[in-house]
Amino acid sequence: MQRPVLIVVLMSLAGAALAAEASHADPVAPIILGVTAILVSAVIGRYLSRRLGQPSVLGELIIGITLGNLIYLLGGDFILVVREGRVLFDMIDLTFGGMSVEAAAARYFADPVLAQKIVDIVQGPHGMQLLSIAHTVDIFSRYGVIFLMFLVGLETSVEEMRSAGVPSLKVALAGMLSPFLLGLGVAWLVLPDSSIGSLLFIGATLGATSVGITARVLTELDVLHSQEARVILGAAIFDDVLGLIALAIVSGIVISGSIETQAVLQIVGLSALFIVAVMYGGPFALRTLIAMMRGLQAHEAKIFVTFIFVMGLSWFADLVGLATIIGAFAAGVIMNDAYFAVLQQDGASRRETIKSLMDPLEAILVPIFFVLIGLQVKLESFLSADVWLLASGLIVAAIVGKLVSGVVAGRRLNRLAIGIGMLPRGEVGLIFASIGKGLGVIDGQLFSAIVLMVVITTVMAPSLLKWSLRRGVCENVDIEQSTTGPK
Repeated sequence: MQRPVLIVVLMSLAGAALAAEASHADPVAPIILGVTAILVSAVIGRYLSRRLGQPSVLGELIIGITLGNLIYLLGGDFILVVREGRVLFDMIDLTFGGMSVEAAAARYFADPVLAQKIVDIVQGPHGMQLLSIAHTVDIFSRYGVIFLMFLVGLETSVEEMRSAGVPSLKVALAGMLSPFLLGLGVAWLVLPDSSIGSLLFIGATLGATSVGITARVLTELDVLHSQEARVILGAAIFDDVLGLIALAIVSGIVISGSIETQAVLQIVGLSALFIVAVMYGGPFALRTLIAMMRGLQAHEAKIFVTFIFVMGLSWFADLVGLATIIGAFAAGVIMNDAYFAVLQQDGASRRETIKSLMDPLEAILVPIFFVLIGLQVKLESFLSADVWLLASGLIVAAIVGKLVSGVVAGRRLNRLAIGIGMLPRGEVGLIFASIGKGLGVIDGQLFSAIVLMVVITTVMAPSLLKWSLRRGVCENVDIEQSTTGPK
């Protein structure tokens, strides 16, 4: 296990050295090398995670944390640039407006030593190459998030939400509101000077749920068709929608800078108009795009139409003041292979679904996002007692808040298993935290505390879910024997 990690470390160090020092005839070569090094790291992280029986996202995240902090300690300029990411890009934007690099660095980096280090890198002979690599990785990761949320939406339908029933809706509402309020309270107690935007983003992140991890455990135990599994999966569908609505409201409050009733109502109104416009206008736009692609082969049409539709709705969501992932999720909900039935297809093309054609894009881009998240976790921030206190409080709030959701499920169900099934935050929590960091309401210390919460809830959920489901089966057997008597 140590040898693959060592290989990745050496590759990353080599990539950083080459990007920073070597001279290339093709200016794109360092970018290719840097992005490839991150992708190779993601592959090995995924492999190690699966060998240990853990979700892939966890391996990608931890390999990013390990490499990012190790290479940072060894003085890698490339990792420093990637670590600071969007803050550094905002700093560069100020220089385009006429501000000096030194003044811009002092404005965004409180530590004078770090600020001077950033100035030296930016003004160095390979500063532009390093910035180009970091910017390219950031763009790839954003594409990864968009396609990840599209595929989540693709597996969601209005019919499924209707059939999920009232118990699932109750679990989803409790699973969103309870950790949201608990997280808000913990953050306010530990960080009383934080802005309302930071507090709201912490609450929204704690309210998220990653259904993919839970679904895998349910499949392994062959209980996917049990009543508890139906409630959990149905609640996760509602949770995705509720989480994105909460994200839209919180992001709108942060951007507008106020929490006034009028501003909140405006955000809710824009969200409602977006949903109505997409649900009614989306199918028309989709059919129009398909009609324009009739001269292409079926699989080509599916690829082009899907890409254009997803990017178009993501842009439209941003245009009305919502997060791009909301548009991507809406595109997934709307799209269906049935729309492409009008195209002439041969036997091979019929077997190529939208999901199968988009999976390769997701497989390449999404791991880059999770490794990048890991690279941006600063372990030195945990030297602060406040960060440990905040992380511990968020972990407790995250666990208790989701267990409460199982209580409202109903007495005849395994309420403990349902609460634990809603526990993992996984990729959804990381997306929320990343958006908050991009908006400037989550700093490095808070970001590290949230990532630690995501890691712990994601690691503990599978084994606890297995235990609770088996415990529930044993209890049901005991009850049945006590009522029927020994045979």
